[in-house]
Amino acid sequence: MARLLSIFALLVFVLHVTSESTGEVVEQLEGEEFTEELLFRPLPDRKVLSYFHFESKVPRTNSYGHHHRLFPKAIYQLVHKYRITEMELSFTQGRWNYESWGGFDPVASSNAKPPGVELWAVFDVPQDQVDASWKNLTHTLSGLFCASINFLESSTMYSAPDWSFRSLSGNLRYGSLPREAVCTENLTPWLKLLPCRDKAGLSSLMNRPSIYRGFYHSQRLHLTSGEFDLVASGHGITLEQTLTIVLQPDALETNAAFSSSRKLQPSWSMNSLFGRTVEGKCALAKSSNVYVQLEGSLVYNMKDTWNDIEGYEGEEVPYEGFGSNPNFGFSVSPDRMMKEVNSFHKEGSSILYGFSIKDYHSSKPFDLGFRWKLPVTWSCVKAPLRASRFLMGSGNEKGAIALSLQSTEWSESLPKAHNDEEKCRLRVDVFQVVPWYIKVYYHTARLFVDGVPQSLGDVIEKMHVSPSEDKVSPGVMETILRLPCDMKSASLTLEFDKGFLHIDEYPPDANQGFDIPSAIISFPDFQTCLEYTQDNTSIKSPMVSKMQEKRKILSYTEVLLVPLTTPDFSMPYNVITITCTVFALYFGSLLNALRRRAGEEERFLKSKDKNTSKLRLLLSKLSAKLRGRAWEPPTSTPPSSSSSPKLISSKVIIKIVLIAAIGFGWQYYYG
Repeated sequence: MARLLSIFALLVFVLHVTSESTGEVVEQLEGEEFTEELLFRPLPDRKVLSYFHFESKVPRTNSYGHHHRLFPKAIYQLVHKYRITEMELSFTQGRWNYESWGGFDPVASSNAKPPGVELWAVFDVPQDQVDASWKNLTHTLSGLFCASINFLESSTMYSAPDWSFRSLSGNLRYGSLPREAVCTENLTPWLKLLPCRDKAGLSSLMNRPSIYRGFYHSQRLHLTSGEFDLVASGHGITLEQTLTIVLQPDALETNAAFSSSRKLQPSWSMNSLFGRTVEGKCALAKSSNVYVQLEGSLVYNMKDTWNDIEGYEGEEVPYEGFGSNPNFGFSVSPDRMMKEVNSFHKEGSSILYGFSIKDYHSSKPFDLGFRWKLPVTWSCVKAPLRASRFLMGSGNEKGAIALSLQSTEWSESLPKAHNDEEKCRLRVDVFQVVPWYIKVYYHTARLFVDGVPQSLGDVIEKMHVSPSEDKVSPGVMETILRLPCDMKSASLTLEFDKGFLHIDEYPPDANQGFDIPSAIISFPDFQTCLEYTQDNTSIKSPMVSKMQEKRKILSYTEVLLVPLTTPDFSMPYNVITITCTVFALYFGSLLNALRRRAGEEERFLKSKDKNTSKLRLLLSKLSAKLRGRAWEPPTSTPPSSSSSPKLISSKVIIKIVLIAAIGFGWQYYYG
């Protein structure tokens, strides 16, 4: 009996310990979060914006531990090894169309990236160790994402912005590779950082042919860490992964009731855009939602279209309910609707429809469809100024870089920077990095406002220039411009000289030209923010929370292609080929003369003469018999034994001397 009681007590103790440990594990697992979201937005030029947003969070190591269930181990090790506080890496193919797709909303401001690869990082290390940490980080990311990011390790490829790009000075490094090609080899490692990869959830929509046939796609990885801030009690590490795609729907619907000038926008569905449907959420995701966003100008123009065509006299267009809207319809009824409040756009507020996919599965897949009923036209809200950059001049010696800023009628739809219109000035920050072989003369800067030359002191508030150093560092220019609010256009020009590179420094496609990375134009006086009202049943969305954060407007200019003087790369091959041919002839003839034996040649000639003499006698007898004459033996004088060797040796000597003279002459003039 006592033995049974002891066994029972032992079992109770084991179960108690197991329950406590299980509770601790469950409590730890609840600390990690992963959410997946997808946003669709119709664009005015008959295209559709698809914006994937994945977010992974993990608490701080001192309270949670080193072992994770959802957060990728490679990113955690990366943060702790190089002590990264913030980092952003983007792979982009194509260029964001600021004129048609807008530039004032949070998605465009944070996800419109320059072509190629862009990387910037902030390190929590001493100042003298930042460059070493940057070089190690580029090599690690290059192996992790199968890209040529390691080219950014050279001091000629990255810069240290002071204040224009970010307010974090000193420990920030920035670099870009405009010519880096983006392919599936970069997307696959990016998907491996997700808990379900591309096997379940919203990431299963990422069909490679559908993504890479788009007009623009950019995969971005943004990392923030509070691991090294011992005073603050914030989060540990937050990993934000976004994929922005602009696609053209395949099916174009038309309606005979409308004229050709007012065609319907193309209707679309998830299956028509990606060739796939969603068979349920990722099992490890805390929330999985799909949103459809209608811009404020679109909502306003839909009301005008309905009034013009159907004589609708209502003040507002009915938004809620499936099939109740006269302009468009969904194939799936939305679960909730959020309307923007405090909109900066005077014409109207944007609408956000939400769909939850937690109740869908393989036998009931989720395929959201959007169908237009009436034609409508609208335009996206643009940035305060449209920035573009181009080259001036001709030839392979000199040139100039021109930065053009044109008004987008922002004064009518956006708030003023100051109340006093006479002193109204628009602040524009310019950050530009130029390679070292483009020698920019910053003292030649000239600024024009509406075609009139301006004094630099009246327009440039602050300027920081770091001139380039040959084969050491690129040139960096950071400028704050104060432009009049009522201006139409402004331009800034800088003259430069083109340098010369060593033959080993030219890329394989040097004749194509050399790329100057995109310049970054920011407008600190204007901040983008979309505030949506949410009802009690809605789930807190990380993507919507990001939209509600205030951030300054950013725009990227074009990548400049500069032709440089390039050598004739085929000339070394021609010289090597001709030189080898001459030496082959020279040494071949020399070896032939040295290895030739005169005695063997004389015996060979004598044996040949004997054979020919017998043949001659036979032919002469046959000829005499045919002619009927008496045969007479032919008389021939034997050749001199000394003349032939002398003749042959003289020819050989002349040939050797001639070939040697040609070879030495070629080496003297062309070697």
